[in-house]
Amino acid sequence: MKIKWTVHLFAGLADRFGQPAISLELMQTELTAAELKQALIEAFPVHEPLIKVSFLACNHAYAADDNKITAQDELALLPPVSGGEETGSSQEDEPAQAPSRYLITDEPLSVETITAQVIVAANGAALTFTGTTREWTKGQRTVRLEYEAYAPMALKTLEQIGNEIDEQWPGTLCAIAHRIGVVEIAEISVVIAVSAPHRDTCYEASRYAIERLKQIVPIWKREIWEDGSEWKGHQQGPWNPAAPL
Repeated sequence: MKIKWTVHLFAGLADRFGQPAISLELMQTELTAAELKQALIEAFPVHEPLIKVSFLACNHAYAADDNKITAQDELALLPPVSGGEETGSSQEDEPAQAPSRYLITDEPLSVETITAQVIVAANGAALTFTGTTREWTKGQRTVRLEYEAYAPMALKTLEQIGNEIDEQWPGTLCAIAHRIGVVEIAEISVVIAVSAPHRDTCYEASRYAIERLKQIVPIWKREIWEDGSEWKGHQQGPWNPAAPL
């Protein structure tokens, strides 16, 4: 008897397939991530290049090629995230909040509120990175940006970044908030606040946080121009969210 496998799609993948999820009927109840990707390629050969550069997620975590997965798991195929290769809709686009210092929201972000989350007596330095929508890129005018997230996994990976920073720079606190939906010109899309006992650690941890966010957090960006639009994915070489920074 064949088993139904359901794979959720996001950003450019959902656009290419014209739907937020696809289903396969397979004989196996368990596969490796690589085997499922190959089954998807065989079922949808026209989309092979995009499937190959995408990563499979299982239960809100990236799945390496040899990881075992089952048809009962929550599965998603994720195109490169918005740090960067060209690759957009989401069934997980409602605002969601972790119980700590990590936020995905469609509401405007407050730099002061997010920074206040990391100001503590033990730390003598605090630094806030604010990302905004710029109007011009390489001579092309952007009208607005639209962000989409796989919200449960995005919150999980934001918290992962905070844990990595705490391990690498003990005593450091981090808070990260990211907008989804429409972000107009000059509006804030991301705020990263870091505090530490000393300023050198603040600079290092802040840079680490934004680079890691662009590497592993499943958030995608569509650039809207006057004459078209494009989803942006990982632009700094082959995308491998399982690799260390």
